[in-house]
Amino acid sequence: MSATPYPQVRLAAERLSPHPWLYRRALHSETPLKPGTVVDLVDGRDAFLARGFWNGHARIGLRVLTRDPAEAIDAGWIARRIAAAVALRRDRLHLDAAGDAWRVVHSEGDGLSGLVVDRYADLLVVEYFAAGMWRLRHAIDAALGALFPGCRLYAYAEAHVQKQESFDCAAPPAPEPVIVREHGLRFHVTPGSRHKTGFFVDQRDNRQRFGGLARGVRVLDLCCNSGGFALAAAAGGAQAVTGVDLDPGILELARANAVLNGLDVRFEAADLFPWLEAARARGERWDAVVLDPAKLTRDRERLPQALRTYHAMNRLALEVVAPGGLFLSCSCTGLVDEPTFLDTLRRAAFAAGRELTVLHVGGAGPDHPFQLHVPESRYLKAVFATVR
Repeated sequence: MSATPYPQVRLAAERLSPHPWLYRRALHSETPLKPGTVVDLVDGRDAFLARGFWNGHARIGLRVLTRDPAEAIDAGWIARRIAAAVALRRDRLHLDAAGDAWRVVHSEGDGLSGLVVDRYADLLVVEYFAAGMWRLRHAIDAALGALFPGCRLYAYAEAHVQKQESFDCAAPPAPEPVIVREHGLRFHVTPGSRHKTGFFVDQRDNRQRFGGLARGVRVLDLCCNSGGFALAAAAGGAQAVTGVDLDPGILELARANAVLNGLDVRFEAADLFPWLEAARARGERWDAVVLDPAKLTRDRERLPQALRTYHAMNRLALEVVAPGGLFLSCSCTGLVDEPTFLDTLRRAAFAAGRELTVLHVGGAGPDHPFQLHVPESRYLKAVFATVR
């Protein structure tokens, strides 16, 4: 057994799932414990089952971190887990060759439930999803500083996470914007804005694939954000590229990115639905269309509405794809699994009078690993298809 004594929490269910999340209703604690306390999970005979973060106030009552009774959850454990995550990306995936923007830690995929770290050049953005990880923040900072000497750190947690997990993480002032490299392109990144941790590194490989398919054609990038797909297409030799997004502020960043790379891309601030309806009425068509909306919901009760929205936006987008054209449709809503998303696209194509032939179904890059028994970590779907 571990030399460090931990409070005990009892498993109320008959058996322990391999999933690292245990819901509060399946657990029993006889003493009040602070959110994020490291505890031992035991069965009805007090036999050790696992060790992890307890939170009696959250829906996820226990986040399993280890099933080894000799493994203490401390600064040394944090340092080893983060070092393993970085070694995977540097030594096996060779991500430094692709650029200097990649995910350093992907929560459960790296055995660090409740922690996400993204690298943007010399800036590391740390996002907390669990009170237990927040309590270990000094060890996390030290481990990252040792692996990225001279790096800057920016840490935050979204307000709804802090409320659910019962911890206070007052974000410091937003750091200065940085410029990152990705497959020969450069991008301004603005951590501290409302756009994720600053840049959508999960789409890196999909941007490269799309850019390689865009030579000589007219491209439309819907929900273009800071212009990732649009710039990849322009760099790939597209004939003309248009990007559309609802947020004028993010489009200023997209235009700056186009200038930074010496690329000619036209960006328009508009609501997706009326803009596409007007384009359809004009009879306008594009040879390649990408649709990459933001996450539509994190609430399972709102999933039916999210699926209706996916259906409506994909139907409209398909109606402006030229015959024989390329369509890339993405979903980063983790509650929508791949079969459900593909079926939504099938129904949208039928409603639009189109037929889709799928060429490739991608996801997040390999710096976003996932365990097979944690399907929630595999949130991104990117469907490449031809349209007729």
